[in-house]
Amino acid sequence: MALEFLGKDPSSPDGDSATIYRDTDRDTYLVQGLKVTDRERLSQLSLPEYETVVEIPRYMTQFFPEVADGGPS
Repeated sequence: MALEFLGKDPSSPDGDSATIYRDTDRDTYLVQGLKVTDRERLSQLSLPEYETVVEIPRYMTQFFPEVADGGPS
């Protein structure tokens, strides 16, 4: 697995989150963020037991190549 670091939230209090990576082997993204635990919000999702949801600030999408480069990567 080849993870490519794309960007980290510069305003993170501890400098640890949110972070975005691209898995170049699988052509997918890994997003590190705050784990969503609010039952009301989770109840609005169809979420299998084996998945979780993380939350990142909207401005973090700037690190997705499709956004940064203006099109598909």
